[in-house]
Amino acid sequence: MGFNAPCTSVSCPDPGRKLALEPRGRHDDAVPEHDLIDRVAGSTGLTPGEAARVVEDVLAWYREPVEDYVRRRHAHYRLYGKRNTEIFPLIAGELATRLVAAPSLSERQLRRIVYG
Repeated sequence: MGFNAPCTSVSCPDPGRKLALEPRGRHDDAVPEHDLIDRVAGSTGLTPGEAARVVEDVLAWYREPVEDYVRRRHAHYRLYGKRNTEIFPLIAGELATRLVAAPSLSERQLRRIVYG
């Protein structure tokens, strides 16, 4: 396609200076699953660009590292008033049911992820 991508610049620590100009690519360039994008676009009526964004978001969700997932879910449950004795079994159960299941982690391992 004759796509003229706008350029973005990276700020330099020195005020007023800009580093290299980099063209921003098409949104679906980061997603190599073109067959999946075509399938989502065809089954939902989304444009290929919209379908690419959906596929990219779903893949990013499942690519989240286990440690980040555990910390995010722990913070969520704490926000809603749950205690650790309730939280860690919930997170362990969630990890076991993810599409690409994380390794089985003990409550101690989950605590270490959250608290170091």
